[in-house]
Amino acid sequence: MGFMMTLSTILATLASPIAALAQSEAAHAASQEAGHAAEHVAHAAEKIEAIAAPGVGPMWLLLIPVLPLVGFVLSALCAAFRVKSKLPAWLTVLCLGASFAVTLGMYLQVSSGQIANPSVATGFEWIKVAWGAGDAHSIIANFGLYIDSLTCLWMLFVTGLATLIGLYASEYMAGDVGAGYCRFYAAFNLFVFSMSCLVMGDNLLLLYLGWEGVGLCSYLLIGYFYKKPSAVEAGKKAFIVNRIGDLGLALGLMLTAVHFGSIEYSVIFAKAQPYLAALSEGRLGDIPAVVQLIPVLLMIGAFGKSAQLPLYVWLPDAMEGPTPVSALIHAATMVTAGVYLVARAYPLFLLSETALPIVAWTGALTALLAATIGMAQFDIKRIMAYSTVSQLGYMFAGLGVLTSTGAAFHVFTHAFFKAMLFLSCGAVMHGFAGQLDLRKLSGVGSMPGWRVVGIAMLVGCLNLAGFPVITSGYWSKDMILGGAFANPHMVAIGWILLITAGLTAYYTFRVYFRVFVGPKYFEPGDEVHGHAGDDHGHDHGHDHAHADHGDRGHGHDAHAHFHPHAPGWAINTVLAILAVAAFAVIGLRFVGGHEGWVSGLIEHSSANYGGHAMYAAAASHGGEHAHATFFGYDAHQAMMYVSGVVGFIGIAVAFVLHYAGRTTAAKSRADALLPLVGPLAKWAQGKWYVDELYNAIIRVPLLVAAHVFHLIDKAIVDGIVDLFGWVPKFTGSSLRPSQSGVLHGYALSMAGGLAVLVLIVVMVMR
Repeated sequence: MGFMMTLSTILATLASPIAALAQSEAAHAASQEAGHAAEHVAHAAEKIEAIAAPGVGPMWLLLIPVLPLVGFVLSALCAAFRVKSKLPAWLTVLCLGASFAVTLGMYLQVSSGQIANPSVATGFEWIKVAWGAGDAHSIIANFGLYIDSLTCLWMLFVTGLATLIGLYASEYMAGDVGAGYCRFYAAFNLFVFSMSCLVMGDNLLLLYLGWEGVGLCSYLLIGYFYKKPSAVEAGKKAFIVNRIGDLGLALGLMLTAVHFGSIEYSVIFAKAQPYLAALSEGRLGDIPAVVQLIPVLLMIGAFGKSAQLPLYVWLPDAMEGPTPVSALIHAATMVTAGVYLVARAYPLFLLSETALPIVAWTGALTALLAATIGMAQFDIKRIMAYSTVSQLGYMFAGLGVLTSTGAAFHVFTHAFFKAMLFLSCGAVMHGFAGQLDLRKLSGVGSMPGWRVVGIAMLVGCLNLAGFPVITSGYWSKDMILGGAFANPHMVAIGWILLITAGLTAYYTFRVYFRVFVGPKYFEPGDEVHGHAGDDHGHDHGHDHAHADHGDRGHGHDAHAHFHPHAPGWAINTVLAILAVAAFAVIGLRFVGGHEGWVSGLIEHSSANYGGHAMYAAAASHGGEHAHATFFGYDAHQAMMYVSGVVGFIGIAVAFVLHYAGRTTAAKSRADALLPLVGPLAKWAQGKWYVDELYNAIIRVPLLVAAHVFHLIDKAIVDGIVDLFGWVPKFTGSSLRPSQSGVLHGYALSMAGGLAVLVLIVVMVMR
């Protein structure tokens, strides 16, 4: 029970700081109460004016997307010249590291006012379509960058994490050095370039280019092991499901161009100003239905890319790709593209009466559903995948309940600790020949060579579980929960998210207590047999010349000589940096404004200024008070306690069920509880059979319809076409004998023809 006593001591020690900060938050809210409406309206007007007229950004900012593109070209050249070393990895790390350095410079200059916030840096004229007289009817989409604090926030973790994960992959993918290594890093760089276009583009078309680019790279990297059927199927599934969402995004883009006459953010925000003014004055009837439809279509695209109901099913299967891909694309960057889209187009979302409520409810229900599935899985990498789906739901719920700061802060903190969790699981997979079953691993964190991985996993689990005060995950999750309970219309969503927080803490530490602590035990995975298409590209079944520490699985003679392959310097270095960063970002909560550094960034971006207008409308026109209570207490103040307690309870339950008294890797106290829940456990293990449902109501009917239409096409359409071809063919073949070239044959034909003519004349004359 020592572990639980330690946690209890930490909680008791940290109770005072929580109370002090909670009182400070309540006092600040009370002091700001007077004059909210006029202040917010004025602030909204100022932000609209600034965003509608951006400054001119410097050209050197174009280096941010260009450097990953250079890395792509260099990796492709390495493949062309058949380089069989780690050169593609070092070139990638160099290019992405330089891109991160330029991004950091961009942030420093934007925050200091040297670069206008916002500003546009135009590289070259890309697309310009004009019709009619003058520029009144034209669509302009330049290759230009829209620079503001929201752009800085996203690009800091996109380029920073990409650099670290590129370094991690240099060791992880070492078994594929050669053509596969070059192919991996080429797609890796192309992904970062596409993500940069998505985030930094100054128009919706450039965003769409990046959107489709990251989708393509995701397909290529998920299906990296193209000889492995499950990887190929997962890649196709991701590609097809994302196309459904992408259709919504494309329609939203087109409708925006038709209604606003532009797809440039600055023009759209300027032309949306009258609608935002109507919103702030409570004249919702003045907002056309077409304007309210645009965010609904954009939302569909966001749900597909960020794996929300009902389009979430592709993300868990995407774990078939190499673990660095899971960490970069499917945990930290690409899957947050949908969150970014909603945040960037937040003014448009505020103009719709239905868009944000749908975003909030979809996010909350997705968070809960994914958490229940994650509780029942045994593959630790897949558990982290469902955790990602769940946390993305948290982010969408934050945007939906008008807590864009909380959503953005959770995006930022989640990027670090979730990447660390995936990379820790990848290190285990790499070292234990592909083993990911938590029933076949135990005590890994205390094995020689695995302590860095164990510590990194603990730090990541504490953050994901929202352990009070000392973790960044606690602070970002608390902001979303407080925002949900503070909104009188979203209290039900607050309860869903609070329950999800408890489930998250449980399944997170279920993994930690089963795999990284407890009795030392392991069974190597299938890759010990040298199966093709393994996760790291080579067979770990050979002896790595590590000393036998007695930590091998018992009763497996075929694996008797297997030794775990402990991670090297690259993997350990990246995990150590991420562990430090996960704690370091806590400080961002206490600098740069009342709600922290991220709040300051969001306040000066499109993700916030419309929110002030919304609050102004509520305050000025008899709307309910923006700050509801939680059982009589200020919602934000109460959540600082409640969310911490809920997270601690989840950890305690996991401790009792999966650590205390456990003597083997395969069994725990939780197994005895399975009969009590009846078939629910089996259904959860089967992922609530959503895939099977989709197969039955979507895939199979479409397949049947495809075969029916194939038969119609073959029998009727092709039959008609063939008939038109057969008629002249038959006519020609019938007449062909008459043109034999024999003179007496022609004479006979002429005589016969003459006889027919005479017969016709005689019959007519009668």
